[in-house]
Amino acid sequence: GNHRWCAVDPRVGTAATVAESIMNLASVGARPLAVVNCLNFGNPEHPVVMWQLSEAVDGMTEACLAFGVPVIGGNVSLYNESRGSDIDPTPVVGTLGLIDELTVRPPSVALVEGGRILLLGETQRELSGSLWARNQGHVEGTLPEVDYDAIAKVAGLVRQLVADRMVVGTHDVSSGGVGLAVAEMAVRSGVGARLARISDHIDLFSESVGRTIVCVEADRAREVLDLCELHGYHYHTGLVFA
Repeated sequence: GNHRWCAVDPRVGTAATVAESIMNLASVGARPLAVVNCLNFGNPEHPVVMWQLSEAVDGMTEACLAFGVPVIGGNVSLYNESRGSDIDPTPVVGTLGLIDELTVRPPSVALVEGGRILLLGETQRELSGSLWARNQGHVEGTLPEVDYDAIAKVAGLVRQLVADRMVVGTHDVSSGGVGLAVAEMAVRSGVGARLARISDHIDLFSESVGRTIVCVEADRAREVLDLCELHGYHYHTGLVFA
């Protein structure tokens, strides 16, 4: 769940939440099967809260239809307030995935010495709804677009790379953007990274969904890039280990 996204736009934010769960599964080589949810909202007797709930349901419906995953269960928690104010709309999803053939442990959130990082998927230069924007006091704006076809394509690529053992580390990009994702991989593995070709803080902290960072052994980087180019996947090679 991501209350910041949904506070800006409950429909797009909920769709993005579903998309993030799809990318999470892809990072371990799993394809999505079904979704359950918990819809946490304020007082539905307030018109704006009822609108938020309706928009969130529509956003989840749109995303689940696009990804072909049914909603098989869930619950609703209403009248949630803090000091008399309604909470941000906070739909939470849990997505069940299946790894078709599990023969080795999936790659973890890690880097390796001398490896190369690739950012798969396209970054939209928009900070609305992001952790960075909230920390600056910005709570409105327009969320990055949720491109279902592009997200499904990148998820399929990541699943293939994991299944073919072509990557040694994976991490989907969500809260905190590329900056936080790479930092988490570095801390987890004890391997530092140098970020090149990052234009500014927007590239670093945008939370546009449908992106995954993969860590590749140096001698396999060209192989992965060739695969991306062969199938027309969008990738960014400007992330390099130190």
